[in-house]
Amino acid sequence: MYMSSDISIKFAQKLKKLRKEKGYSQEELAFLCDLDRTYIGRLENLKRNPTLPVMDKIAKAFNMEISEMLDFKE
Repeated sequence: MYMSSDISIKFAQKLKKLRKEKGYSQEELAFLCDLDRTYIGRLENLKRNPTLPVMDKIAKAFNMEISEMLDFKE
């Protein structure tokens, strides 16, 4: 059984929050990142963990650095 780590949960929550704040659908975000829409859904639903290159694509879609994507203080 797949167990989600705390950082995976926080990343998934932040990804979904940022996507909704920008008003992007999963499909729109996937297009901006050159990823499949189902992959974005799997990230948000803790079915996949992103690689560093994927995190970089996502961060760039939000005009951020990876370090900002991984900053979970709010």
